[in-house]
Amino acid sequence: MSFRKLSRSSTLVLALSMITTGSAFAQQTAGATPLADRYRASATRLLSAALADSSAYNRLARLTDTFGHRLSGSASLEAAIDWILAEMKRDGLENVRGEKAMVPHWVRGDESAVLIRPRQYKLHMLGLGRSVGTPAAGITAKVLVVGSFDEFARRQAEAKGKIVLFDAPFVSYGETVRYRFAAASTAAKAGAVAALIRSVASNSMQNPHTGAMGYDSTVAKIPAAALSVEDAMMLHRMSDRGDNIVVTLKMGARTLPDAPSRNVVAEVVGSEKPDEVVVLGGHIDSWDVGQGAMDDGGGSVAAWEAVRLIKQLGLKPRRTIRVVLWTNEETSGRGALAYRDAHATELNNHVMAMESDNGVFKPLGYRISGPDSALAIVRDIASLLSGIGAGSAAPGGSEADVGPLLERGVPAMSLAVEGTRYFWYHHSEADTIDKLNPRDIAECVALMAVMAYVVADMPGTLGRAAAH
Repeated sequence: MSFRKLSRSSTLVLALSMITTGSAFAQQTAGATPLADRYRASATRLLSAALADSSAYNRLARLTDTFGHRLSGSASLEAAIDWILAEMKRDGLENVRGEKAMVPHWVRGDESAVLIRPRQYKLHMLGLGRSVGTPAAGITAKVLVVGSFDEFARRQAEAKGKIVLFDAPFVSYGETVRYRFAAASTAAKAGAVAALIRSVASNSMQNPHTGAMGYDSTVAKIPAAALSVEDAMMLHRMSDRGDNIVVTLKMGARTLPDAPSRNVVAEVVGSEKPDEVVVLGGHIDSWDVGQGAMDDGGGSVAAWEAVRLIKQLGLKPRRTIRVVLWTNEETSGRGALAYRDAHATELNNHVMAMESDNGVFKPLGYRISGPDSALAIVRDIASLLSGIGAGSAAPGGSEADVGPLLERGVPAMSLAVEGTRYFWYHHSEADTIDKLNPRDIAECVALMAVMAYVVADMPGTLGRAAAH
């Protein structure tokens, strides 16, 4: 679908959907809770406004097409932030500002991985974020292929002087991402000269996936890169056949001094309790491949559009609603820490923090981390979105940027979305605007707008999470 305007047929579909959604709201009144009843009319207005056109999709397309990737420390990130701040002011949002944060500045440089034996072949690779580089001539070495950390522990005596490839299949992100983070130091302890991993991806079309890695300070730092799923599996098959595998790895990666960046902040100021704050947002930085449309330009724009709609419709919540687009989530999380520290004396008055960082695919409902009593309230509010199939709420809502706020007692929420395709594109060249659907994004805007507005306006609060 064109990002410039919806086709006539798509407009008709949206219009019919809005009529159907309105009917679904009306049908929910039987057994509705007093809280849901109180905010049904406002929720209907917000949902209708969100679904009325493709504004969110168009804005995201303009952001990603104009500025491309937004890696921490890059000129493209700071140019994007300048544009967003100007647009937010044009939207009429209040207290628009950039709050300073110093961020790591890692640069990829030129890179390649070439199979030398048993045949010449250019491998599909991406260096892992924060990795050191290789010498200018590269590293040419035999490759030891293992399928897990357990197998490596049994074979580590074979690793000295070699490049170790961890060809671990995708199980889940939480399970498999540990290879990305720890492969280099695990291999270095056994004397390896570099580490490769199979990309942390649930599907692949020869698109390698990058992401942050880490180093154990007690061992040497060796270069680390990801291969496409297909290439990693090919090398594993060669190894199983007893082939002598040799690879030349070249990486120009380097870490420069920390660079200045900003968290983007804008508000709709509360009418009665302006010092009490509901935060919603996403992270505006991305990796330096693809456009960062799914991760997390989409979440950032959805939160921004949610606040814009609240302002546009003239809704005046009791509490302040603050959109925050955090910087530097991908490589270090410095933006989240900078926000926490800058607002440390105000956190007792933060009544909720919501983040969208799972891709703006079809929303299914909400997740909440907070006191047990908060879940029932969130389920009441979520029922207002049942008409679009997004009326669920479940425990477990903390994302990376709201995590530091949750640790200080602020209930944290996120959107539950249909995530089948997320790790097809995550941290790869394939994370581009065309993978997203205007209707899905609009529904994500609606979920963020309804929850933020109701929590900001309702008489009570969600309570406090257990601080730690």
